[in-house]
Amino acid sequence: MTLIRTAAAGLALLLAAACTAPTPPRSEANTAAGTACARPQGPAGAETATTIDVIEQAYFCILGTYYSGATLDTRPLLTAGFAALTQELNRNGHDLPEATMPALTGDRKADWTAFETAYRKTTDQVPDLRESLAVVTLEAIVAALGDNHARWAHDVKRPPDYYDGDGYGLGLEANANGPQVDTNPGAALAPLFITTVQGGAAQKAGLRPGDIIESINGSAPFIDGKATPAIAALYPRYPEARPVRLRLLRQATGRRWSVTLEPGLYQRDLAALQVVQSKLLDDVAYVRMRGFAPDSADRVFKAISRLRTGRTLTGVILDLRGNGGGSPLEATRLVSAFVHGKATAYQCTVDGTCETSRTDDTVELLNLPLMVLTDRSCASACEHFSSAVKDLRLGRLVGTRTAGVISGPAQPYLLRNNTTLSFPVRHHLGPDREVIDRIGVPPDHHVPLTPKDAAAGRDPALAKALTLLRK
Repeated sequence: MTLIRTAAAGLALLLAAACTAPTPPRSEANTAAGTACARPQGPAGAETATTIDVIEQAYFCILGTYYSGATLDTRPLLTAGFAALTQELNRNGHDLPEATMPALTGDRKADWTAFETAYRKTTDQVPDLRESLAVVTLEAIVAALGDNHARWAHDVKRPPDYYDGDGYGLGLEANANGPQVDTNPGAALAPLFITTVQGGAAQKAGLRPGDIIESINGSAPFIDGKATPAIAALYPRYPEARPVRLRLLRQATGRRWSVTLEPGLYQRDLAALQVVQSKLLDDVAYVRMRGFAPDSADRVFKAISRLRTGRTLTGVILDLRGNGGGSPLEATRLVSAFVHGKATAYQCTVDGTCETSRTDDTVELLNLPLMVLTDRSCASACEHFSSAVKDLRLGRLVGTRTAGVISGPAQPYLLRNNTTLSFPVRHHLGPDREVIDRIGVPPDHHVPLTPKDAAAGRDPALAKALTLLRK
């Protein structure tokens, strides 16, 4: 599993058809679209132009392979794609009379034929916009799935001076983070405040954890308690470079001021890049895990083993706050250190056929009490682990509800222009067969971070977990 932002970019084969290649006959195109939904097998070839044939391939790939593709009503997908096309035309000053959407019937092949006919009739009038129109159309079709693990990776770029480990953006994190804003904005709670200053423009401007963000580019981050699209401006992606103006309040002093931050590259703290960090808190092993990367479970086991050497531990606190997920195999392996012989999750198709993820009983049991710290940034594989801890009663969750971003493990598929389309082929359910996606895993002890806590450097969730272990 991956976080919504984590695309399977770079995995592709050299199967592309050049943008100048002639359009295949309709029968050939349908055959190609139905059979070319293949997993990448080697290094990527050079990305070529996105065309209507690439869109068609993606459309039929979704129908044939996506976990609910067999029952999916594709009319909203095609409508979203055509709406994006017309919006792009308007942005470029071309509102064409040919740009009209035909009525769709629910017959997938017939609807595609009608869509393609209207699409070609429109784009033939503006050949200079053909590439950009194809891109926004396919982006909209994938987005219309409403799936936090479905994405189309294309035109992946890095800043010219990028160095491994650099960050890009404003240099801050808030209590409503980027992935949450992208995939589950309804989970964000007011007030919006800075939780971490990572570097870059935010550090140069003297911003601090706990500073409340009252407005972003003149817009309120919350209206009637609901998050607004304004929050997304806190997390620009390269090559976005528009300055972001913030109105801030520092509660400790009552100071209100405005600052303009420009996105850019910044060097991140090397410690923040470590997947696993650990330390001893008296007789408790505290382990922070930032992602479920390959071998991350073994790194956790080694960290606990070292902390255990020469002393008796009374428990483990596993800090998964900010953990965006990763490998479901690592999540299952980590669960296996606390219990054997159990199902950790189910991966199901739309007809209810499920595969069971089971513990790896070759993993040695730790036999230690467990507390898990969670927050709204704990997503995907992090929620796989958290739900298993809760359902199997392996320990207690402390903090806030998880992200609800766990549609299912995403699989990458190669498109003919050497871009990658990723989506789940099965839907994730918890050990009790409960739905976690869009809902999250609730903590056993709700201990939210407040602006005053962040400003003072207090960690109430950690303090609560320590108290529970020492009872």
